[in-house]
Amino acid sequence: MKNILVTGSAGFIGSNFVIHVIENNLAEKIVSLDKLTYAGNLENLKKIQNSSNHIFIKGDIGDSVLVRELLNEYQIDTIINFAAESHVDRSIENPLAFVETNVLGTARLLHECHLYYQKNPKKNFKFHHISTDEVYGSLNDNDPSFTEVTPFAPNSPYSASKASSDHFARAYHHTYGLPLTISNCSNNYGPRQHPEKLIPTIIRCCFENKPIPIYGNGKNIRDWLFVQDHVEGIIQILQHGKSGETYNIGGEQELDNLSLAKMICELMDSYFIKNNIKKEFSCENLLQFVHDRPGHDFRYSVDISKMKKEFQWSPHKKTHEGLMETIEYYAHF
Repeated sequence: MKNILVTGSAGFIGSNFVIHVIENNLAEKIVSLDKLTYAGNLENLKKIQNSSNHIFIKGDIGDSVLVRELLNEYQIDTIINFAAESHVDRSIENPLAFVETNVLGTARLLHECHLYYQKNPKKNFKFHHISTDEVYGSLNDNDPSFTEVTPFAPNSPYSASKASSDHFARAYHHTYGLPLTISNCSNNYGPRQHPEKLIPTIIRCCFENKPIPIYGNGKNIRDWLFVQDHVEGIIQILQHGKSGETYNIGGEQELDNLSLAKMICELMDSYFIKNNIKKEFSCENLLQFVHDRPGHDFRYSVDISKMKKEFQWSPHKKTHEGLMETIEYYAHF
């Protein structure tokens, strides 16, 4: 990678990716593009704000003129598209915002990259599209994990919008020959995640002695992936992935929401003891079941055999280690 454009760079996964690339000298220049909506925060990029090879641009992936200018001005050879609305609850409340960003925004970005590539064919050009395991739908307890050929069956406005963006990405590769890869990841967690997400919410409630909301009976299962493992998986795809291919990136650490919450509470109790912070009761006493989310998928599970076989990649961070690192981050947030 020489000159890369990272969209959604001030968000959770995007900022971790940008920092990793800069700290490991994996590109000559990084152009960061972010609309800075509620989920984008320039504080996420503060660690590399003085980096000479990093340029931040406030803007929208749906702004075709801006994208065109950036591609040409900086002679971009690699695009990584993190930009997305990503919270299921918000998609239920305002689904059209997800259509605008995830579907139309991605389609406009793809189209500009296609036109740019046609005029400036580069040997190492690549567009990488970041997606989610939620496009595959929901699993029962004993169902096999999602693979790259599992049919799409999205159940929320969020996952439907991401499934659509995946289809557009694939179409631009097969129809126009745009060099492109896609990755579908499981639930990410770690530093810089937006406070509204499940794990930061649990941690925040423990610090503030507030009720910890658990949807339904807490038995919904997710596969948890530490964000740094995800970033390293993306790097492998960018460096060695085959154009037109899709890769599933997962943590191989399935937990139901209640078990996850109890694990965090136990770690928070240990954190308070270690730091001589007095608490009258265990954080687990803060758990509170609330009305379930509409259409709540039961289980996600990702088969990462393809990543292991092609790149010898697998996640390294164990859940309790990643959660402790995340707690330490939010303790100083």
